[in-house]
Amino acid sequence: MSRINDDVSLVSASRAGNTEAFGILVRRYQDRLFPTLLRLTGCAEDAHDLLQDAFLKAYEKLERFHGDSSFYTWVYRIAVNLTLSDRRRRRLPGRAGFAGAELSDPSDDPSMTDPSRPVEQAERDALVQQALLALQPDHRAVVIMKDLDGFRYEEIADALGIPVGTVRSRLHRARSDLRERLRSIVDDEPVRAASPLMQSFLEE
Repeated sequence: MSRINDDVSLVSASRAGNTEAFGILVRRYQDRLFPTLLRLTGCAEDAHDLLQDAFLKAYEKLERFHGDSSFYTWVYRIAVNLTLSDRRRRRLPGRAGFAGAELSDPSDDPSMTDPSRPVEQAERDALVQQALLALQPDHRAVVIMKDLDGFRYEEIADALGIPVGTVRSRLHRARSDLRERLRSIVDDEPVRAASPLMQSFLEE
């Protein structure tokens, strides 16, 4: 049985009152979803709280899940929209003091013989995270969904309830803003040498 089909079975069991089945879905996807919320909020505590809220809301709205998308995509939409609503309500662009280096582990590529390389990479990733947090929440969400989480334009538009053209416009502005904020990094080092977290923002 594929994981997608297995998810549908777990959702059906959850609707029937099997809380253990829903617990399996939570454990299956919470670690995958948490980094997105961490990037959106810049605060691990907020991200954990919103993650719990997202799964609680998903459980309460299971009757609305019709299987048109995967369960992960469905709960991802719920979590992102909850986070954006929370940021707007609290008027918090993100926590400026957040250590973005927590988002990625240093590379273990044996070709990187310079012992200072992982530390420098972590510092650059922290700068990327700070630049992300300086964006408007709506712009930050689009660039994270597209460049880091790999969603298609149509999926982002559907998740956020906006036209595809708006997604493209926000993404263009977000990328331009990020490149400008990170210009010193771009000028200092070729994009191909940057970590995966940076590459999607810095490539023209």
